[in-house]
Amino acid sequence: MAINVALNPRITYQPLRDFTLITALAAVPTVLVTNPALPASSLSDFIREAKAKQLAYGSAGNGSVHHLTMAVFLSRAGIDGMLHVPYKGGTALVAALLAGEVQSGWSGIPNVASHIKSGKLKVFAISTAHRSASLPDVPTAIEQGYPDFDIATVIGLQAPAGAPREVVTRLQSAVAKILREREIAERMTNLGMELRENGTEHYARFVKEDMERYALAVKAAGIRGE
Repeated sequence: MAINVALNPRITYQPLRDFTLITALAAVPTVLVTNPALPASSLSDFIREAKAKQLAYGSAGNGSVHHLTMAVFLSRAGIDGMLHVPYKGGTALVAALLAGEVQSGWSGIPNVASHIKSGKLKVFAISTAHRSASLPDVPTAIEQGYPDFDIATVIGLQAPAGAPREVVTRLQSAVAKILREREIAERMTNLGMELRENGTEHYARFVKEDMERYALAVKAAGIRGE
């Protein structure tokens, strides 16, 4: 929702006006990975290489969260001139990284976890504010000197504007109970997901911040929607 509004000025709806934001459910972070041929062993090495050479990075498509995460990171790191290569989805992106068609990219954890563990890909950072239980040794970008770098696809529960307060409260309670179940928590960890704070206030604040973040990223990168 936040990306669509940033990419397309013709969109007539507004998330904070036209929907009842009930609660966030989970965040799906991405990790910065590179082909092992790139001579870098840390995030600072990667930045130095990207500033010295014209590297290419892949994404799951123009305007995807992978694309915008890199746009935000390049802006924060002061990197100019990296070539963006959009692919048709995350699987194609990972195949391109493994083949060396592109040197780097931000990818969802399930798509790259096995390749990281086997050494077929290097990993330098996770895009959220906290480390992932599925890749606990991977540091955050915040830990490595990029304050407030917290970008993820957040899955949330919404309803049409004007949903009755008692319905919203009931749904929030039910969701909070379900997310505490061990099987659900384990499944989410296996998928590289993170639980997010429950409730309308937290979710609405996140959506507002996400809209601002992506609007700046789209402008800085000169990205145009379809």
